[in-house]
Amino acid sequence: MEKVHYIGLDIAKNVFQVFLADQKGRELGNRKLTRKQLIPFFANLLPCTVGIEACGTAHHWARTLIELGHEAKLIQPIRVKAFLGHRNKTDAADAKAICEALMHPGSRFVTVKTIAQQEMKHYLSRRERLVRNRTELINQTRSFLSEFGITLAKSRSKFEHNFTSTISEHWDEFSDDLKRILEDNYSEYLDIQNKIMKMDRHIKNNANNNDKCRRLQEISGMGPITATALVSNVGDAKQFKNGRQMAAYLGLTPREYSSGGKQHLSGITKRGNSQVRTLLVLAAHAAILGIMRRKVDESRHPLHLSRLDKWILGLKEKIGIFKATVALANKMARIAWVILAKDEHFNPAKAVAMEAA
Repeated sequence: MEKVHYIGLDIAKNVFQVFLADQKGRELGNRKLTRKQLIPFFANLLPCTVGIEACGTAHHWARTLIELGHEAKLIQPIRVKAFLGHRNKTDAADAKAICEALMHPGSRFVTVKTIAQQEMKHYLSRRERLVRNRTELINQTRSFLSEFGITLAKSRSKFEHNFTSTISEHWDEFSDDLKRILEDNYSEYLDIQNKIMKMDRHIKNNANNNDKCRRLQEISGMGPITATALVSNVGDAKQFKNGRQMAAYLGLTPREYSSGGKQHLSGITKRGNSQVRTLLVLAAHAAILGIMRRKVDESRHPLHLSRLDKWILGLKEKIGIFKATVALANKMARIAWVILAKDEHFNPAKAVAMEAA
C-alpha cells in the first residue's frame, strides 16, 4: 500500500472508522477498527496527519496520537458537515468527510487541550452545576413558602440572611411535615454553599499558582474564575492571529448580514463557549461599576483615572451601560489575547491605544 499522508478518524465508544488517503487525497482504504485495535494500528503507521471531529473524547485521542508521533488536528463538526454532502450518514462517509475537511486549504482547527486545561474546565463546569442547583433550590423554597403567605427576597444573600429569622416568626404555625421540609431544604442549601466555597478556594489557589491566570487577573474586573475559564478554553491563544479573531471565537463580535454593498450589523454572534463569554461580560460589568464608584469618590478624594477608565466612562455615556459592557468584554478578550499570546502584562495605556485589528 502507498504511504498514508492523511487519515480521517471517526471516533466512537467501541468502534472507530479510519479513512486513509495519499498525498493527493486519493483513497487508500476505509476500514473499521475496534477500541483495542486502534492504538496498535496507528503505532505501526509512519507519521501522518490525522483529522478528528471535535467532540467528546476527541482531545484524549488527539493527545494519544501526538504521543505516537502523528499530527492530530481537531475539526469543528459544522465544517465536516459541509463535506458530507448528499451522502447517507454512515461511519465510512463521516470518516471520508473528515479527511476531505482536513485536506481543504481553508479549514480551521481546534487547538488540542492539555490535561491541565481539561481539569480546569471540569472544576468550572462542576461549580456551574452547583450554582444552578443552588438557584433552583432557593427558587423552589421561595415558591413553596409563598403558598403559605410567606415571601422572601430574590437575592441569594438576602435569602441566606433572612431565612432563619423569617421562618422562626411562623415556626409555631407550621405542621411537622412542613418543618421537616424546610429544615431539609436549608440543610441542603448550606451543603451546596459549602461545596461552592470550597471549589472557589481551590480555583483561586490554582489561578494564583498559574502564571497565565495571574497575569490575566491584572485586568480590571477579571477574577480567578474568569481567568481560569479563559486559560482552560484558549490556552496560550497562539492559535489566533490577533485579538479580533479571539473575540470572534468567543462570540463577542457583531453578527453581519451584508449583501449588494449594504452592510448590516446586528447583536453579537454568541458563538463559542457560552460560559467564558458570560464570565467576560460579568467581568466587564464589574469593571464599569468599579470605575463609576471611583469617579464618585474622585470628587471628595482626588483619584487618578487611567486613560482606559476614561475611555470606558466616555463609552458608557455615549451608548449606555449595557452596550458599553459588551464592548468592554470584547476589548477584554483582545487584551487577554495580548497577555496570553505575547506573554505580556496588562498595560492600561497600551490597551487604549490598541489597534482595532
